[in-house]
Amino acid sequence: MRIGFIGLGNMGAPMAANLARAGHEVTGFDLAARPEGIAMAESAAAAARGAEVVITMLPNGEILRAVAAEVIPAMERGAVLCDCSTVDVESARAVAGQAEAAGLGALDAPVSGGVGGAAAGTLTFMVGGADAAFAKAKPLFEVMGQKAVHCGGPGAGQAAKICNNMILGVTMIATCEAFALADKLGLDRARMFDVVSTSSGYSWTMNAYCPAPGVGPKSPADNDYRPGFAAELMLKDLRLSQQAAEAADADTPMGELAAKLYARFVEEEDGRGRDFSAMLPRFEKRQRG
Repeated sequence: MRIGFIGLGNMGAPMAANLARAGHEVTGFDLAARPEGIAMAESAAAAARGAEVVITMLPNGEILRAVAAEVIPAMERGAVLCDCSTVDVESARAVAGQAEAAGLGALDAPVSGGVGGAAAGTLTFMVGGADAAFAKAKPLFEVMGQKAVHCGGPGAGQAAKICNNMILGVTMIATCEAFALADKLGLDRARMFDVVSTSSGYSWTMNAYCPAPGVGPKSPADNDYRPGFAAELMLKDLRLSQQAAEAADADTPMGELAAKLYARFVEEEDGRGRDFSAMLPRFEKRQRG
């Protein structure tokens, strides 16, 4: 398949490389990066011209809208614009509307799995858009990831991503709080893990990504909290969840509080550049009030 790939940073470059290794004809564009093994175009429009699927992996909704305005006129009718960025639902729906008006398929397909999953081809895609567009892009999802869930119409993929990550952010805070409280109560961390990981407190943040070093499976906590998923990316996703909650008139007090705590951690404390599970040493150092 002829693929244009726009945005070849830490996530996009390995995703594009996996597609090229699978035999697809990939033409990339990025303002800064020029990864080896990918044929590069001189503009986003040039990368999109003649492509059957154009994939974007971009920092935010504003940039997505700008790139879409450039590439949509260059794409051939029947091609699919597939955005794998994590952006606001409104931007995803606006770009989908513009693409569909131009005779294109449109998908919002944010990912879970991080840089490691992008390199290994084990990402999970949460996809919004029409059935026909999903069917056309599905073989590419199967190369880049291990699972692609068609969540509904335009914007549904972004909605699934931000709802999932709101749960993740809230749960990580609760897990870190519990370990910090256990420390102050004199409870051994390994014994706490043995109880909680097999009891009603079971969660992904406890069982698969434990924030306590030396407890449970290996996680960023065992690597001095070097990021698997950076705290500033969690903050971005939590802010997107609250933007969506405001637009939908949804009451999300825990999500709102989680966004405020991660904002303080990233912008006022030492959280930037650390894994989002580094909330645990933050709580260890704090006292009530």
